[in-house]
Amino acid sequence: MTAHISAQKGDFAQVVIMPGDPLRSKMIAETYLDNPKLVNNVRGIQGYTGFYKGKKVSVMASGMGNPTMGIYSYELFKFFDVKKIIRVGSIGAINKDIPLKSLIIAKRVFSNTNYNNFYINFGEDYINASKNLVSLACKKAKELDLKYTIGDVLCSDTFYTDEDEVSKALKLNLIGVEMEGAALYLNAERLNKEALVICTVSNNLITNEDTTSEERQNSFHDMIKLALEISITED
Repeated sequence: MTAHISAQKGDFAQVVIMPGDPLRSKMIAETYLDNPKLVNNVRGIQGYTGFYKGKKVSVMASGMGNPTMGIYSYELFKFFDVKKIIRVGSIGAINKDIPLKSLIIAKRVFSNTNYNNFYINFGEDYINASKNLVSLACKKAKELDLKYTIGDVLCSDTFYTDEDEVSKALKLNLIGVEMEGAALYLNAERLNKEALVICTVSNNLITNEDTTSEERQNSFHDMIKLALEISITED
């Protein structure tokens, strides 16, 4: 056990699907996994392990923002022998041609988060996803006939800010903004693991289009299915 995860070694699968919201973790487990077992509930951050198409898969929430993602992904990678984490969540598109409810696969994240300043020699602005998982995600998305865009995204530490992040993102050709990818990719790089961010477009910051809470909940199933298919595919 760790300070934040009450599970034992072996309770988690080698691949963890990681939404931000603990209730979404519960929904994924109960909807998609056979025989899901609650393996962590410290601070209400629910983690489950079950089976998808006969293969062991885990799902656990990360909370919101780089600090909480940093804690949970580090502990899963370091202490519970997790090899891959696939983040699933919402993202604001920063490109007028990216439709609502489509998927964004984050090849790299750009961030000036202070999180990377705690890691010696890991202070680059761009942090890479696992090339293997990016390739696999694109392949599976095509097989599932899902609408997706692959590119670089902004990972912000602030939801409400005085900084013009949209203008910065447009200059750098960043196609979306979310809040957890930098810590996840940094931890994977540091610990020689694999990580990928797959997000559903909940709103478009250029066209000002938005989805309702019900639409967001229903449309998230595409990214969940994609993440699960990736999780059971052998390297």
